[in-house]
Amino acid sequence: MRRKPILLQWSLLLLGGIFVTHCAQDDQGPDPKATEVWQPEPVVVIPGKLTAPPSDAIILFDGKDFSHWQHKDGEPVKWELKDGAMTVVDETGSIYTRQGFGDCQLHVEWRTPANISGNGQGRGNSGIFLQNRYELQVLDSYENRTYSNGQAGSIYKQYIPLVNACRKPGEWQTFDIIYTAPRFDAGGKVVSPAVMTVLHNGVLIQNHSELRGSTVYKGEPEYKPHSDREPLMLQDHGDPVSYRNIWIREL
Repeated sequence: MRRKPILLQWSLLLLGGIFVTHCAQDDQGPDPKATEVWQPEPVVVIPGKLTAPPSDAIILFDGKDFSHWQHKDGEPVKWELKDGAMTVVDETGSIYTRQGFGDCQLHVEWRTPANISGNGQGRGNSGIFLQNRYELQVLDSYENRTYSNGQAGSIYKQYIPLVNACRKPGEWQTFDIIYTAPRFDAGGKVVSPAVMTVLHNGVLIQNHSELRGSTVYKGEPEYKPHSDREPLMLQDHGDPVSYRNIWIREL
């Protein structure tokens, strides 16, 4: 019987090892589907019109520049700036405010692409992270079914929105958020949890929801102590989601 060349044999063994290792890494940890909740499905309502900032707001983005934002490594923002909006550029990374915030009222306007591509979590996906760890989901949830605790307006994998107030793809939408940061004692134990109230396009979708911990994709959320003031983060999830008119009031 003819033997394979030694070099070929070693190459096949090496490739097999890489494949097995890769598969093993993918299988590590809990199944993310274990924390997807599909029922109940929020009913659809018709939202109202956009709002303007109050006089005492800190303007974090007015469409002119990225002066309040940076990437995690401190580098200048690489997202697209055009027509008064900023748009995620795939693989450039999420962006963070240079300033940290705690308790706040936050207004964010966002838009998913008019040209529909993908479905479920792969359609207009981004997120707004309070204190860099508590995510309010941004997603094209207009006639686009996904797990209910992962659709637009969900506190990701924790709270389903009360209703689905999404506008059509390509239309501007608003989140108005009232956020209370968690409190920790000197030993790092939670004294009071983070609380979030959210209006989506003027419609109440989260009513004083008490967060169970930081946002996680796999497994259950848990709290880890952090400082009172942390940056806001806008997520690069690979989709060209746009943002404009971002302002905040410290409470």
